[in-house]
Parts: sequence; structure tokens; C-alpha cells
Amino acid sequence: MQDRGWWLTMALSGAMVVVLGALAAHALKGQLEPRFEDAFITGVRYQAWHTLAAMALLAWRAPQRQTFQRQTLALWSLGTLLFSGSLYLLALASLSGTSLGAFGMVTPVGGAVLIVGWLRLAWGIWQQR
Repeated sequence: MQDRGWWLTMALSGAMVVVLGALAAHALKGQLEPRFEDAFITGVRYQAWHTLAAMALLAWRAPQRQTFQRQTLALWSLGTLLFSGSLYLLALASLSGTSLGAFGMVTPVGGAVLIVGWLRLAWGIWQQR
């Protein structure tokens, strides 16, 4: 199977979306301050959308492998890890009253990496003319 590692990564990410979404809806409901609950749910939402987008890109990539597709997958994966992962950690740390302070700056970096991934995809498509 082509891109087996990418498919496995996205399958696991999809499973994590369901687990983390359930965690937010049930175990964490009412346990977090509203801003942290919103942040956690935002992390789940962004992870879900980028997992679906990556799977669509993998399906497109199957018959026509291009370098920009792999680069986009890598950027989206890193961006999701940084963006969603930092939101999860910040929210969960708040449960114990721990402030991760400057770690919160990881979130916008992750968002920027996600944007760069989308721009890399657009540039790759543009060059396909």
C-alpha cells in the first residue's frame, strides 16, 4: 500500500478525534473553565478537519504522487500536533491549576504551520497547470 505510514497516522488521528471529542463532551464537561473547554474543543475541531483533508489528499495522491502533496501532509501533521496538541495541554494543565505560561505561544506557531501547509498545497496545484 502506498503511503501506508500516512494512512496509519491519519487513521490514528481520526481515532484520537473521537476519543478527545468524547472526553470533552463527557469527562471534562463542567470541569474546565469555559475558555479552556472552548480551547480543547477548538483543538478537536481543527484536528478533525485536517485529518479529513489529509485523507482526501492521500486519496488524490494514490494515482498521482507529487512532492508538494507529501510536503503538505507533513506541514498539516506538524501544524495539527503543535496547534491542537498545545490547546489540549493548556486545557488539561488548567485542571490542576498549572499554568503553562509561555507554552501558549506554541498554538499560533502551529496555526501558522497549518496555513503554510494550505499555501503549499495551493502553490503545488498552481504549478500543475
